[in-house]
Amino acid sequence: MPNLLHLNLLQEGKSLLAFSGGVDSTALFHLLLENNIAFDIAHVNYHTRPVSNDEAQNAKMLADKHNLVCHLHSCHLKGSNFEHRAREERHSFFESLMKTGHYTYLLTAHQLNDRLEWMLMQLTRGAGLPEMMGIRSLDVKENFTILRPLLQHTRDEIEAYLHEHQHKHFIDESNTDERYTRNRFRKAYSTPLIREYADGLRRSFAYLDEDREEIIETLHFEHVDKLYYAKNPQTLRSLIYGIDKSLKRLGSVMSANEKEALRKEKWCVIGRQYIVVIEESHTFIAPYIPHTTMDKEFKEACRKLKIQAKLRGYLYISPEAYTTIRRLKEL
Repeated sequence: MPNLLHLNLLQEGKSLLAFSGGVDSTALFHLLLENNIAFDIAHVNYHTRPVSNDEAQNAKMLADKHNLVCHLHSCHLKGSNFEHRAREERHSFFESLMKTGHYTYLLTAHQLNDRLEWMLMQLTRGAGLPEMMGIRSLDVKENFTILRPLLQHTRDEIEAYLHEHQHKHFIDESNTDERYTRNRFRKAYSTPLIREYADGLRRSFAYLDEDREEIIETLHFEHVDKLYYAKNPQTLRSLIYGIDKSLKRLGSVMSANEKEALRKEKWCVIGRQYIVVIEESHTFIAPYIPHTTMDKEFKEACRKLKIQAKLRGYLYISPEAYTTIRRLKEL
């Protein structure tokens, strides 16, 4: 039987399992039962495959059988970039449940193959260590904490467990569709590497996790109205990583060129949505509002405080944000 990571944490309170009914989440479901972990499940039905309704019904029946709550969400997503929109849809659903259900942890069934696929994909995009180590066994978010108890186990080990115990599960045929980048990486690179070098890869990821904790400082953004601000860490690398994560939570993704501009100029308009300004002691993120007509007194006060010009538009319409920046600058 695969051992679960963070078993001591799993025994605290009640967790919420993101349950698709596929190989990984089904294995985690039964392993949580075997370890007497208190949990409920959450299932999203995208209605994209003939078996989508069967998967939703199976989730409900399985939960009822073991006296668990099954939270179901149904949606029809149209248009391009389905994977991104589906991820946003389920994350919003899970976050809402974490708040209203007062769950201790959100559990996902990512495993070692997933982690290697992610790392290889990030490596080809020119990412650094923090980005490559994005899938971690314990991940503290702004409003909740994610645990990934299967992250040290391979897909083959998990499938063997299901076969041994004859646990019913569904197979998502889209996981072999090579039109998706992740599937191409899975077939050509991650699966062969895992099957031959699983033990070495497990050790390497453990060392890399330790290295990441030493290299990257955690950045804590506070906010007043829609102005986000944080005290700068010791390294610019930690700062850019923290800004990137915060912008993603706001629904905006920095391009490589925007990150480079931010490094050099210490300010940048991101996707025409947000202005990011790095000052000596603090960093500020605010909605970008161009072409704002401001009175002379306000503009002169901003000039004296050395407030970046493109940040002023939002501060002019948010007195609370303006007062906060003045206070921080006068410290």
